[in-house]
Amino acid sequence: MWLTAHLRPGNLFGVTQQADARTANDKEVDSPVSNQNAVETKTDVVLVGAGIMSATLGALLRQLQPDWSISTFERLDAVAAESSDPWNNAGTGHSALCELNYTPENPDGTVDIKKAVNVNEQFQVSRQFWAHAVEQGILTQPKEFINPVAHVSFVHGEANAKYLRARYDALAGNTLFRGMEYIDDPAEFTKRLPLMSKGRDFSDPIALNWSQDGTDVDFGALTKQLVGHIGKTGGKMYFGHEVTNLTQNSDKTWTVKVTNTRTGEKRVVRTRFVFVGAGGGALHLLQKSGIKEAKGFGGFPVSGAFLRCTNPELIAQHSAKVYGKAAVGAPPMSVPHLDTRVIGNKPGLMFGPYAGWSPKFLKQGRVTDLPGSVKPNNILSMLGVGVSELGLVKYLVSELTKSEAGRIVDLREFAPQAQAQDWELITAGQRVQVIRRAKGKGGVLEFGTAVVAAEDGSIAGLLGASPGASTAVPAMLDVLERCFPTEFQGWKGKLREMIPSIGVKLADNEGLFDQVWDWSSKVLELDSAAATGSSPVADTAATV
Repeated sequence: MWLTAHLRPGNLFGVTQQADARTANDKEVDSPVSNQNAVETKTDVVLVGAGIMSATLGALLRQLQPDWSISTFERLDAVAAESSDPWNNAGTGHSALCELNYTPENPDGTVDIKKAVNVNEQFQVSRQFWAHAVEQGILTQPKEFINPVAHVSFVHGEANAKYLRARYDALAGNTLFRGMEYIDDPAEFTKRLPLMSKGRDFSDPIALNWSQDGTDVDFGALTKQLVGHIGKTGGKMYFGHEVTNLTQNSDKTWTVKVTNTRTGEKRVVRTRFVFVGAGGGALHLLQKSGIKEAKGFGGFPVSGAFLRCTNPELIAQHSAKVYGKAAVGAPPMSVPHLDTRVIGNKPGLMFGPYAGWSPKFLKQGRVTDLPGSVKPNNILSMLGVGVSELGLVKYLVSELTKSEAGRIVDLREFAPQAQAQDWELITAGQRVQVIRRAKGKGGVLEFGTAVVAAEDGSIAGLLGASPGASTAVPAMLDVLERCFPTEFQGWKGKLREMIPSIGVKLADNEGLFDQVWDWSSKVLELDSAAATGSSPVADTAATV
């Protein structure tokens, strides 16, 4: 491990943070020796991208190791301008309460809930950290980024209703899913979902799994608050700065080459640790790093769009996130849903996503992104996926040829009386699905997230998509544990203060779940009737 004993933890290069980190507007002396007169600086940590992942990792490090210097480089001119932007994602606060792709049906008719439980456990970790951050003043005004919105699974047809009943039976007894309701009564359906009931033919059986304790999360607002905290506590933020290359030095440090996209100025940054949280842009940079752990990975870009409601009367008639079943061959990220959003303290309503395709890896990316990602070490993986995912290709072709009228037809499965004039089409964020090597298959397409970290712990990055942002905190804890194993042991006490359930499965510990749920609900202003409002850390030690 490169954090040697003779260097102070926050002073890895033997120089002070204040002397070493500079803002983009500071006057700096060009290096006379190398890198074509590029500006040279040093920092302990480089974060690539100003989205929810980098923001979360940076905020954690400011708490765990406040004397480490952090520099964040974002190619765009704003925080959370790609996938973390609230209109580029559904903001569901993915906890597997309503997403049917996390609860597949077994051949015998039972339902497998292992993935749902795991995703929910991860969201509980994120939720606890956000509550801690509010208590510490890292985050303010919780309703700016998180609000209570029911999560609902919706199906119609006799066979689907039978599946949803089996799903309810499998989940309702689990600590993490208690309170879930099974509803198949048309009158109750109409009472709870008036917009979806108008004009519906109830001779076709309907069924709901209703979870009142769901949330809507504005990940853009959350990211901005976290990044603001990093900046206020000494972290340096560089916007309009694109990381173009990464090279590891003989002493395991990294030379990061950066270009100011406005002026063309070059910057060379030397650092001990790099996190590539660049969304779809992460794959290219991890490939450029040359680490063996990134070899064999490929990426398949899938773009999307939503219909956004423009009629306030309709928005007022719906207050839930309602998820249906994915079409045959559709990727899990394309599960149709009619979502209440709360953005800027105002309710909104959106339906989708409608899948599209572009070779770009970012919404504001380049058409050369996909061909540029094809390397000798991943071409077999990518070709293998091309053969095995013919259903996905067929689905994408059908989506690309869909007309405005066709999109409204899809919407009417949820809102039977929907009219085109009440909805506008908006372009959503770009997602890059992970392609990974698989024995006997060449490659497989994965619909999740994957942390890729070098063996020496000096660099890590995140690939993939959903549940993504909702599990940012556990994902970044994974990065910290894998890249800073020695320091992580010393951080455990502080981490338990932030996340009282760390290291514990809440599904197996109902008492602890009750404590952290009531505490986080109170602090995040999600449940005014919460019985307790103090952090349960003191009671956790005896339980863990």
